[in-house]
Amino acid sequence: MSTVKCVLIICDGLGDRPIEELGGRTPLEAANKPNLDHLASVGINGMMHPIGPGITPGSDTSHLSIFGYDPYAYYTGRGPFEVLGMGLPLGYEDIAFRGNFATVEEKDGDLVVSDRRAGRRLDEGDELARSLDGMELDSHPDVEVGIEHSVEHRCAVTLKGPQLSHKVTDTDPHTPGQPLLSCQPISEDKAAQRTAEIVNLLTSKSHAILSAHEANKRRKQRGLPLANAILLRGAGVRPRLPSLREKYGLRAACIAGAALYAGVAVSVGMDLLRVKGSTGTVEVDTLAVGRAAVEALADYDFVFVHIKGADNAGHDGDWEMKMRMVKKIDGMIGAFRDSLDLESTCLAVTADHSTPCEVGEHTGDPVPIVIAGPGVRTDDIEEFGERSCVKGGLSVIRGLDLMPLLMNLSGRTEKFGS
Repeated sequence: MSTVKCVLIICDGLGDRPIEELGGRTPLEAANKPNLDHLASVGINGMMHPIGPGITPGSDTSHLSIFGYDPYAYYTGRGPFEVLGMGLPLGYEDIAFRGNFATVEEKDGDLVVSDRRAGRRLDEGDELARSLDGMELDSHPDVEVGIEHSVEHRCAVTLKGPQLSHKVTDTDPHTPGQPLLSCQPISEDKAAQRTAEIVNLLTSKSHAILSAHEANKRRKQRGLPLANAILLRGAGVRPRLPSLREKYGLRAACIAGAALYAGVAVSVGMDLLRVKGSTGTVEVDTLAVGRAAVEALADYDFVFVHIKGADNAGHDGDWEMKMRMVKKIDGMIGAFRDSLDLESTCLAVTADHSTPCEVGEHTGDPVPIVIAGPGVRTDDIEEFGERSCVKGGLSVIRGLDLMPLLMNLSGRTEKFGS
């Protein structure tokens, strides 16, 4: 069998639960999606636990698993993926965090988080990050602080210097209405204690700088939430991972608008392709992303495409927006129908986790998956959805099963045994 090329599309947070206003259907089931349904009719369908049954995945750990890397063996924290996905340098000894610009209010001596995302849209993000990047910590002059804005309310923070450790806790309380947390060491070594102290100094100084920033004065005049604090989580160091070329012999590329997903892809040896319109938000131009993915197949064996917006809608509890994102994704699949020859290309569509609108967070619910291409044993599923796909020929798989399945269908596996 000659080898074929693969496209993997991950629709972030696509999975959902039944919603009363939709007649007990999920947003995916209720949306008009003729192209996804057609793909289901010519492919093999199933459900996937990105990590394992009932385990609520992070976006970082789920992507590692889907790419074929056991997160229990390889995961070293989310922060490094954010930094690498932004194209920033990161040494193996540096400490990285993912961060949010957030809104805090002083109450009874505490800084209480009123909005973990400072309204989510933050046009002033670059300006605010520049005011913090390179800040000097008087008691730790040997530590270099890096702060860069990515998209919306998100940023990445790096610490470079001697005696640093990623074994520290988050400052993000993860729930509005709670005080901003003090960073604590989770190891007794001096490096962890020193790092926690540095993070707390950084938090205090960044709050003072942001509170006085002209950008926040403008936001206040416009009635917008202030971006007057940074919440940090996911401390980590850069993982040492074998590349997809080493594991599977693949020349691989990634198209992703948000830093985290690009960072996981870069960590496993994918080339990052920058595509205009790949925003990592609900405004993503899915047609531009689809065209770029098809073009990339001329140079690559494997193209990974990440579409973020359905997850944003799930976190915001906005099932109407989630349905609109399904429609945009369906338009991209329609473009693939016109451009891809499924006799020579394997196309897989799935999600990294469920983000049900009525929960507003990730859950351990499995996600639908469809694979179409040469050699696929089609089933009788006619609709791409949570309840229809559970009846498909793939049955229920784990994220770690997906790459071996794709490599088998693309003629890239070797016999196990004689």
